[in-house]
Amino acid sequence: MPLLDPKTWQSRTLAGGEYAVTEPATGETLATVTLAAAEDVATAARDARAAQTEWAKAPHFVRAAVLRKAGDLFAAHADELREWIVRESGSIPGKADFELHVAAQECYEAAALASRPSGQILPSEAPRLSYTRRVPVGVVGVISPFNAPLILSIRSVAPALALGNAVVLKPDPRTAVCGGLALAAVFAEAGLPEGLLHVLPGGPEAGQALVADPNVPVISFTGSTAAGRAVGEAAGRLLKRAHLELGGNSALIVLEDADIDAVISTAAWGSFFHQGQICMTTGRHLVHASLYEEYVERLAAKADSLAVGDPHREQVHLGPIIDSAQLAKIQGLVESSTARGAKLVAGGTHEGLFYRPTVLSGVDDATPAYAEEVFGPVAPVRSFADADEAAALAAAGPYGLALGIVTRDTARGLDLAERIPTGIAHINDQTVNDEAVAPFGGIAASGTGARFGGEANLEAFTDVRWTTVRGDVAPYPF
Repeated sequence: MPLLDPKTWQSRTLAGGEYAVTEPATGETLATVTLAAAEDVATAARDARAAQTEWAKAPHFVRAAVLRKAGDLFAAHADELREWIVRESGSIPGKADFELHVAAQECYEAAALASRPSGQILPSEAPRLSYTRRVPVGVVGVISPFNAPLILSIRSVAPALALGNAVVLKPDPRTAVCGGLALAAVFAEAGLPEGLLHVLPGGPEAGQALVADPNVPVISFTGSTAAGRAVGEAAGRLLKRAHLELGGNSALIVLEDADIDAVISTAAWGSFFHQGQICMTTGRHLVHASLYEEYVERLAAKADSLAVGDPHREQVHLGPIIDSAQLAKIQGLVESSTARGAKLVAGGTHEGLFYRPTVLSGVDDATPAYAEEVFGPVAPVRSFADADEAAALAAAGPYGLALGIVTRDTARGLDLAERIPTGIAHINDQTVNDEAVAPFGGIAASGTGARFGGEANLEAFTDVRWTTVRGDVAPYPF
């Protein structure tokens, strides 16, 4: 029996109007959903707050069982959900399978949070028991994007629920199903009590209402740096916590001792996986001058060899860009880069939303596709003379998300990584990595630090309460 039924997947009547969810590869309408307006957010947040109190009182093993069941359901319904991810977000099947794997693991890891020791016994100057414990924040607002819709929703939803919170989730309407309605269906089948997870596909108006709602004390936002700044500013005025996972322009440093036969595959994956529409995408290839010419030639050859097409109907390496607006941004950055002197070595063309993987050489600080986050399959390559220059180039710019360093000397790679401020670093790997057990987040314009995974989830979705207990009423001088 299908998990997702268009007749029942939106139980609440929303006021934002109908929206056609389309398949980027074909333009075909996959589903029609109803979007949320500001008044829908207020209603959902109020209902979530009312339901959360009893959920927080539920024994830890009850909450854990729901999360474990949800993890099992992502595997049990993998075929159905994979098709939605492929068709709705333009993912190749392998990327969809990765999302499903991570979604299940996020649920299993979240289940373990439910029984995590939640406080400390403290020493006290008075004759009393003094301790801290972590308590749910109440209602968590989650705003997730289109590019890895299932992962970027579940990594906040699962731990927030496991720790006793309710959740209002606003997925990008372009991926309303695999980024939102699929989660609602999974958790309903897993036995989550009603009222604890509200899925409200919507645009900026709904997102603004969620950030402003007085019943939502914590916001978990994943998206662009520009939008994240607005969310952070609005939340700050209201004295709310906002966990922001934002954009990036991550560097891959290839030192002179790198195995160039091995590194080209790694480099291509870093820039071209999911059409470059990932915050951790390798946006800058920094290559030692002794390897630069060969690296450019071989990366261009790899780009030219990759198949681009409809991932639902063909076996391809890259699928479509999500929509025409994003395509225009990519094309504009490439064209302005070549106008400023960069050399187009591969790609730079498209048919419809299918953009060829692109390699640019001869880039510098003024090259738009090098200096800015492209969010497309574009690999700018720049040479450096020594490790000092590589560190300076990688550290330059506003972002601080991920870093990759390729070298045969791992100790040297670790030393170099220490000189470059980022939230994530990988030695002998590219920049796109994610695991449910690992903290995830960037610094500077890439976000507010590690806010997902392990202990970071406890920090994100609970408050610390200090409690004391005395046997007798405390005496005071007056």
